Amino acid sequence: MNIIIPMAGMGKRMRPHTLTIPKPLIPVAGKPIVERLCEDIVEVCEEKVEEIGFVIGDFGQEVEDMLLNIASNLGAKGKIYYQQEPLGTAHAILCAKESLRGKVTVAFADTLFDAGFKLNTQRDGIIWTHKVEDPSAFGVVKKSKDETIAGFVEKPKEFVSNEAIIGIYYFRDGENLRDELQFLIDNNINKAGEFQLTDALQNMLDKGLKFITNDVKEWLDCGNKNATVNTNQRILELKKDKEDLIGTDIILENSTIERPCYIGQGVKIVNSKIGPYVSIGQNTIIENSVISNAIIQTNTSLIGVTTTNSMIGNYATIEGTTQQLSLGDFSEIKL
Repeated sequence: MNIIIPMAGMGKRMRPHTLTIPKPLIPVAGKPIVERLCEDIVEVCEEKVEEIGFVIGDFGQEVEDMLLNIASNLGAKGKIYYQQEPLGTAHAILCAKESLRGKVTVAFADTLFDAGFKLNTQRDGIIWTHKVEDPSAFGVVKKSKDETIAGFVEKPKEFVSNEAIIGIYYFRDGENLRDELQFLIDNNINKAGEFQLTDALQNMLDKGLKFITNDVKEWLDCGNKNATVNTNQRILELKKDKEDLIGTDIILENSTIERPCYIGQGVKIVNSKIGPYVSIGQNTIIENSVISNAIIQTNTSLIGVTTTNSMIGNYATIEGTTQQLSLGDFSEIKL
């Protein structure tokens, strides 16, 4: 099994948090989004993952090394591919053509999940979905009487299906997927200048391949600040009995932690109430504060702060404020 993670997007909806790092490297419950995504896919696949290919932009050597290390920690070979222009989902996947062989799972790196199933790798293809109340905001699958997929509809105005595509796909034949993607490029089959994966999928269905859906129990979006804070809450809840979430060398003085929370190494908390659902990166200092439902990254200082539903970056300094916050790296508020 190979995994391909297209993640070259700019992450504009997550600014200012994506001004210094790519969105998939934003931490959720102490780990980058893309690391949690890879871990969970490996668990669902139940067979050895040989390669993890990351399709990125010009993110720099430090990011590339971090991604390669994520793959290595999962027992896989990491490979870096580049998408220089935003030419659509099909183009992004094809940038990793060397890894499109054998069984392949493709996962776009802005979503996490609680699967509740194991992948049946003998099927031609599986599209991961989640049932939603308002399918008009999503791409959905149409099904035949035998429950195989018949087609796809983007943001249907009339009800077609409530099974929304969450951005994770399994293919038993990676070479066939590669050829279908290449066909779109070679024949300039695009929509508004972007080559779409769904066009390749439809071609595969028309040729007789049988795709099914797997419905995840929970679909966790990381598309904007509020969604990411909510996803942090859910991941903390899901992982509280499976991971060590509290650092072994934190300093806790006259303070309480209401779990679940993630507290990184070297964090100092004084005269404060933390939690529930707070993630704090290493070497951060919090004094005289009340924090709940928030992501606070590394080497940050919060003094006299009361906040919830907030995201705060690395090396930030915030003093004397009571409000929801969305602040990037090196931000400063002193009141």
